[in-house]
Amino acid sequence: MRDLSGSNRFMAYITANKWVAVAIGIIVLMRFSFTGIMGAMPQDAYYYFYGQHFALSYFDHPPAIAWILRAFTDLLGRHVFVIKLADTLVTIGTLLAFYRLSACFLPRERAWNSLLLLGATLMITILSLVSTPDVPLLLFWTLSLIAMYRAVFEQRKAYWIWAGIAMGLAFDSKYTAIFLPAGAVLYLLLSREHRRYLWSPWFFASIVVFCITILPVVIWNVDNDFASFRFQSSDRVGGVEFRPLDFFGVIGHQAAILLPVLFFALLYYVYKLVRKYGWHIGRISARQLFLLCFFIPVFGIFFLISPIYWVKINWMMPAYITGIIWISTWITFKYVRWQWICSLVIHLALAVEIIFYPVPIHSDDTMIGWKGLGDGVKALSEEYPDDFIFSADDYKTSAMLNLYLGRMVYSRNIIGENALQFDFIGTDINALKGKNALFINSLTDVNDDVDEREFVEEELSPFFSSVRSLPPIVVTRQGRVVRKFLVFRCLNYQPPQRVMTPVIRKNDDCQRKE
Repeated sequence: MRDLSGSNRFMAYITANKWVAVAIGIIVLMRFSFTGIMGAMPQDAYYYFYGQHFALSYFDHPPAIAWILRAFTDLLGRHVFVIKLADTLVTIGTLLAFYRLSACFLPRERAWNSLLLLGATLMITILSLVSTPDVPLLLFWTLSLIAMYRAVFEQRKAYWIWAGIAMGLAFDSKYTAIFLPAGAVLYLLLSREHRRYLWSPWFFASIVVFCITILPVVIWNVDNDFASFRFQSSDRVGGVEFRPLDFFGVIGHQAAILLPVLFFALLYYVYKLVRKYGWHIGRISARQLFLLCFFIPVFGIFFLISPIYWVKINWMMPAYITGIIWISTWITFKYVRWQWICSLVIHLALAVEIIFYPVPIHSDDTMIGWKGLGDGVKALSEEYPDDFIFSADDYKTSAMLNLYLGRMVYSRNIIGENALQFDFIGTDINALKGKNALFINSLTDVNDDVDEREFVEEELSPFFSSVRSLPPIVVTRQGRVVRKFLVFRCLNYQPPQRVMTPVIRKNDDCQRKE
């Protein structure tokens, strides 16, 4: 095989390593089949809810994922499959763009290796099956880097404009994209060879185009007292608390989404980089430095803050685009093979959990039971057609019922508490005064109903003349109770005199959201 090269050599590798070929086939098949057999996740429903209340931007995040889901569901219908299909197709676009970016820095064989390393990860499975702002973020992040590469290393000036547009669309996906222009400035500052671009009118034009592209987010924030910017910046300081063991938690969940082979390879090569160069950044080659400027800052900053602030599983995802390309310079196919074998084991375990649900998930962040809830509440709403429906767990239950019922289901703003995006859709809760309501409460543990009933009745009583419990909605699977939802009929609603201004609450569940 020594005389083979490029894609022919890659195919020879695959043919000679049947385990890899089998793993690729099985995992790709599972990912596509999961789009049909998985139920909706709360995130799917919440960002679908975004799209159904079309706006320039939204409280929790910028608008890209909402616009994508709105386009797909308007075209193909309000189905869970359609939502997941949107995520899958955008993620396929990310993989194609990633290979194109890899080929800019690596020989073809190494570029294929980098694509295989990324394609095997649980990160790609999550992106293709769960609607989050990271789905479009990763696509536009990768396209931004391709455009910047063309502008910097090939001196193709028009690509500075394309880079500005792509960076702006990435920011319209998620605020993490601010690391893109920051990374570009950092690279130009550190690179003697390309530092002249800092004063180039084309780089200035790129920044101007970026600012124009993010105008929807800026305008929405100006119109709403900068609520989203505050929520994602100063208001989050309320979650700061010294927890040194969280550092190891971050290592654990990042190793899970990348798979241990890839994650610890990244750590190993970062260690080698520091040991070889130390502070002598000028000795790093221009192309390697470019990749590192979009990897090390994101990767390093989130690791540094992890002992004082819980770093969510998806925050580091953009860093891995250039990080994987960087280490693919040295990683051989042997490690790619182990990456896919490890991936096959994990995906088979995931398939067992999705199909048979042997391990109960004591959280609302699951696809289990929501369809049964929708059917149960639909029957209740036919029995009490004039009652409005609400829940009070930030967004999950309310968003899921909005998706499955196709009608407005209210959130915790009904009882005068912050309700994330539900506070920004123009709801006049005073118009509900005097009406009766159905309150739905999701139990994360099916055995918690006694204590939860007492707590719910105490919470609701100031806003209704009476609150009485109805039979719970119980969802079973293969004869086993998998979810339980408490139901209360609440009479004669009296709106709170003061509706709270949306802010983040310390240790609140909204901090756990993507």
